[in-house]
Amino acid sequence: MKESNPSTEPIGQNLIKLISNVCFSVFVFSVLVFTVIAITYQPPDPWLESAPALTELFTQSENATFQSDNSILKTGEDFPVERAMPPESKPLTEAVIEKAEGKIANSTPEFQLACDESKQVVNCSDPRVLIAVEKFNLRVFKSIVFLKYQMTANGSKPDECDVAWRFRNKKEKSWRKYRDFRRFKFGIGENCTYKVVQAGAWHSGVNARQPRSRIRNGTRRGSGNKAKIVPPPVRDEEINDTIPTLGSLMNFNKGRYLYYSRGGDYCKGMNHYVWSFLCGLGEAMFLNRTFVMDLSICLEATYNPSNKDEEGKDFRYYFDFEHLKKVTSIVEEGEFLMGWKKWRRSHKRKVPTRKVVSYKVTPMQLKKDKNTVIWRQFDAPEPENYWYRVCEGQAAKYIQRPWHALWKSKRLMNLVSEISGRMDWDFDAVHVVRGKKAQNKELWPHLDSDTSPDALFMKLKSMIQPWRNLYIATNEPFYNYFDKLRSQYKVHLLDDYKELWGNASEWYNETMLLNNGRPVEFDGYMRVAVDTEVLYRAKTRVETFYNLTTDCKDGVNTC
Repeated sequence: MKESNPSTEPIGQNLIKLISNVCFSVFVFSVLVFTVIAITYQPPDPWLESAPALTELFTQSENATFQSDNSILKTGEDFPVERAMPPESKPLTEAVIEKAEGKIANSTPEFQLACDESKQVVNCSDPRVLIAVEKFNLRVFKSIVFLKYQMTANGSKPDECDVAWRFRNKKEKSWRKYRDFRRFKFGIGENCTYKVVQAGAWHSGVNARQPRSRIRNGTRRGSGNKAKIVPPPVRDEEINDTIPTLGSLMNFNKGRYLYYSRGGDYCKGMNHYVWSFLCGLGEAMFLNRTFVMDLSICLEATYNPSNKDEEGKDFRYYFDFEHLKKVTSIVEEGEFLMGWKKWRRSHKRKVPTRKVVSYKVTPMQLKKDKNTVIWRQFDAPEPENYWYRVCEGQAAKYIQRPWHALWKSKRLMNLVSEISGRMDWDFDAVHVVRGKKAQNKELWPHLDSDTSPDALFMKLKSMIQPWRNLYIATNEPFYNYFDKLRSQYKVHLLDDYKELWGNASEWYNETMLLNNGRPVEFDGYMRVAVDTEVLYRAKTRVETFYNLTTDCKDGVNTC
């Protein structure tokens, strides 16, 4: 009988064990690599897909009016962002109102309501009056979210009450609140309850607008016994865009700052400015540093009647500085430089500072830097001196632009609410692009004729019901150009509301305070911003391209 070789069995077993160990090692290594990638990987900024995609996505805007179709960029409140709703911003729903109505049904014996409507005198302090207004508003103003009712006051007649409330528009993604106050006429409804017979127009309830002591400070208009007191503009108390102070010198030295010197972005378009500004702010957040912010903006020529770049525009004219302060760590440049200067005067040692002269020094390389100030300097020729270059390349994986931090100015948005409210939030709108585009027959051969008064009249007849409020957002310079539409619609143009930024307006007084007592021009960018936001709030919106003309939005053969 043949004996087996005792050495063959260990070799086979060793080979199997070796293969098993190799496979197990490969598996463990794969799991380790996958885990590391899952932990460290950050998805790229969707705005940084590629240079062409960046340009197209960033400048893409369906809402431009005055200069071009890319004249207004969307800001943080235009994007749906998941965030906790502030308690004071929770909407008043029918269920909430019915619950409140049930509580007061048997708890208000002091309010006796006579069911004889002819003898009725409305007690405006009766909580059932407010319940009637709340129900009416929910039924009539479908596009409004009602947040809080603030005041009820007597009207000018026994059956009238003035009521004030806070609200926001459903089409606005932010939780900012706006104010309205209206006069309501009441009658007797079913079961001897109050009902709203008639609602006044926007801001008609002047007695609920403010305490009477402040109304006495108003101006007198008219003459003789018919003169009436007109209340002065009331400051929006929710706007607090004062510049925060840096604090003591000791606090200055304990801080960590990221300071960007002015670069080639200055006097570029607003889209360019914001793209670069959010890059710097994003880097500061990545480095866990306070961003040193220059509030001075240079508005490019296309938005100015002078057709020249205009320096010295305040950031707060266009954007919500209060919101920016709440969600990011910033210090105004003047305050920062003053604190730095005071420190140098009172201490023998200098503030630890690292100067960075090239954008090619990445934020990742600065992450562990312990200097008090990281000072990025942009002295190279264009385009090497653009701020946004810092966020290109590998940095795009780490720097997330904080779009949520940038909202449009509350002062401009107050104008938007004022205009929309005067139309009772019940209007349609048409966007009519003309200007230089209508004159350029090579790129837009049909635009001029397709947006002529006759063509507009025929087109809108099939899209919008007659005698509706029709808001026209346009860059057409001639006010009477749309007169033909007035025979069919209640036409509204931005210039119909120019008193809202006139020298007796709240906007005028508030911006003048920001400008050291000097009047501020309501410039082209402001016009576009307000015009556009009103357009967004329309129930039916008609666009120039794709609705009024077959011409391509960006010229011939670009559709």
